[in-house]
Amino acid sequence: MTERKPPGIPFESWVDKQIREAEARGDFAHLTGAGKPLPGGADTSYDELWWIKRKMAREGLSVLPPTLALRKEAEDALAAAAKAPSERIVRKIVEDINVKIREVMFKPPPGPPLGLKPYDVEDVVRQWRERRAAAE
Repeated sequence: MTERKPPGIPFESWVDKQIREAEARGDFAHLTGAGKPLPGGADTSYDELWWIKRKMAREGLSVLPPTLALRKEAEDALAAAAKAPSERIVRKIVEDINVKIREVMFKPPPGPPLGLKPYDVEDVVRQWRERRAAAE
């Protein structure tokens, strides 16, 4: 932690002194990424939101239109249903996602069309039973 700027000393001089002292101590000698180009390369255009996009990618986040987010959620629901430990849980997963699909079908949000219809619960359960029987 650096000390506070003493009164009466010009700000620029005080900052220059802090930098010189840090260099003399070797604080800048082994910085991570020293001597390497900045990420993104010179061929990309400047984007003011680059740091937000990088953080979202690092955290595995995305911002999708509601219908695309629901499509992804529906895919994930079918995958979860396929791995569910019981038929009751399969039915619950599929019925829950069907509620959301029906809501979007009857009150479409802005964005691209959903392009989904509710899943046939009995068909999903039948497929789950078949996969489970084949695995045993």
